[in-house]
Amino acid sequence: MLKSRPQRTLATCCAAHTLHDGLSDVTYVLLPLLAQTFGLSLAQVGLIRSAHRTAMAAFQIPAGLIAERFGERNLLALGTALAGLAFVALGFAPGFWMILIALFFAGFGSAVQHPLCSTIISHAYPGDGRRAALGTYNFFGDVGKFAFGGIVSLMLVAGISWQAPVVGFGVAGILTAVAIFVAVTDRRAAKSAPVSSEADAAPTRKVRGWGIRNKQGFTALCLIEILDSSTRTGFLTFIAFLMIAKGLPAGWAALSVPLILVGGMAGKLACGLLAERVGITRTIVITEIATGAGILLTLALPVLGTFLLLPLIGVVLQGTSSVLYATVGDLVEQERLPRAFGLFYTLGSLCGIAAPLGYGLLGDAAGVETAITVIGVAIFLTLPLCIALRPALNAAPQSV
Repeated sequence: MLKSRPQRTLATCCAAHTLHDGLSDVTYVLLPLLAQTFGLSLAQVGLIRSAHRTAMAAFQIPAGLIAERFGERNLLALGTALAGLAFVALGFAPGFWMILIALFFAGFGSAVQHPLCSTIISHAYPGDGRRAALGTYNFFGDVGKFAFGGIVSLMLVAGISWQAPVVGFGVAGILTAVAIFVAVTDRRAAKSAPVSSEADAAPTRKVRGWGIRNKQGFTALCLIEILDSSTRTGFLTFIAFLMIAKGLPAGWAALSVPLILVGGMAGKLACGLLAERVGITRTIVITEIATGAGILLTLALPVLGTFLLLPLIGVVLQGTSSVLYATVGDLVEQERLPRAFGLFYTLGSLCGIAAPLGYGLLGDAAGVETAITVIGVAIFLTLPLCIALRPALNAAPQSV
């Protein structure tokens, strides 16, 4: 039974990740339908999307802080229920303002998922297996992105209105919230249970501040995340434009991002497993060098070669994130993981907003090829940061 508890926790968090990422990315499919149904302007569509993303980005750090008192499981269940109720409301929305409010609260509820699920999994797998577990969790987010959009598309083809799947997603969110409450152990209650090992019996000490064990290592990890996330979002935003510039028809160029994401699904699993075998810093170095080389090759290869290379780039472009997320637990006290993950995911969210804008301005001024070149070169800046990260991980030989 004790052996199955981490597996049950991981399975529940994977289900939550599938749901929340599916709810977040299905908005890309829903926005044109909402605009057509309610006669929305492009400005209103942009405002709706911005409200959703802003709510997600802004509440991640507060979610981590609140969870330290309220409990990770309880806040995760509450946020999941809120996201589900928001989608039920969206299915009955009469117009723009209700859509805006519903998706704002959907983003607000989904903001808890990344930092708290990552914390819960890190507690369930405190040593060996954490990177593989978080890689598996990371993979299921992409499953949700593909599945929810595909469900809406298939139901529309079958002649079913968009409201039906939206309400169905909302109900699924409420049921997932119940499953989280039932299947995930509340750590606060577990602390009061009788100790079962010498590790559990060790006296606990009060953790102050953010609980960062090694400031140099944590700073290096955050800077690697900033560069990695900026590269990922920048490349995903502009690769289709590069393919069009190479002469590929727009319809085929639009397949560039799905090809990268398919490779990324495999990479999120593979890189987590690779880090368990060869170590954190070695895996980061391997994947970041491969990412930079792959991005630069898209400029040098003919269009067909570039097109075939994209899934392989996706493996390393997306896969590094599994390693980075799992490393937070090596550098932060367990009691402060919720706020640390909140900060870490917020940095990624901010990069997702800033990097496309910055690289877009560069592309307008100097051409998309120049923007892609800078994206590919910038990722190599992670290599000296790995040198700064490595000493902080020396205490855990399996992680180096």
